[in-house]
Amino acid sequence: MHPAPISVVIPAHNAERYIAEAIDSVAAQFLPAAEIIVIDDGSTDGTAELVRQRGDARLVRQDNAGVAAALNHGVRVAQGELIAFLSADDIWLPHKLQAQVAEADRPGQLVFGHMQHFVSPELPAEIALGLVCPPDPMPAFSAGTLLTRRDTFATVGPLNESFAVGEFMEWYGRAIDMGVHATMLDQVVSRRRVHASNHSTTTLRDKSYAPVLHAIIARRRAEAARK
Repeated sequence: MHPAPISVVIPAHNAERYIAEAIDSVAAQFLPAAEIIVIDDGSTDGTAELVRQRGDARLVRQDNAGVAAALNHGVRVAQGELIAFLSADDIWLPHKLQAQVAEADRPGQLVFGHMQHFVSPELPAEIALGLVCPPDPMPAFSAGTLLTRRDTFATVGPLNESFAVGEFMEWYGRAIDMGVHATMLDQVVSRRRVHASNHSTTTLRDKSYAPVLHAIIARRRAEAARK
């Protein structure tokens, strides 16, 4: 049985240094994606032009609105029955989609895999030594390892665009509370690049996960009160 077509959404903001490697890792999948969509989130560097020059990715531009808005926009314009996300500075392993598709094609399934961190090779040694880079693979319930049906994503609803960080954490908590089933594959499917400008690192200088945690707790208390 031929697998359902897969749309890959890559949110990108000023990602000209790494976007080509991210797209290349999708193009190199053993199971090809039906489309690669780069949502340029108001970049002011050469990200859009780099993507535009390629023939294997579709460029969609929006005003800078954050990762959650970019992912939501990507899902809206996607044509595939299955949806996957990849950060513009990360890399998939070639077997990622092939390993996940059978499980993800079932209704109401979220399929994740393990992630391994790596220090971006262009960094000077003095900077690399100051970055936190866990050496061992770890299970990652994250957007970058997810494969799911588009209708499952729609059932959970869009990511909350009011959160500057932790937007996927809140979405995943909502999905689990709704009874959506999550599967964690026991293999590495994605490599997370560690560099000085990681979104989670730079954003956390001014923001915290507290609003996300408060939202999850408040929703669960409200659900319990209704029962």
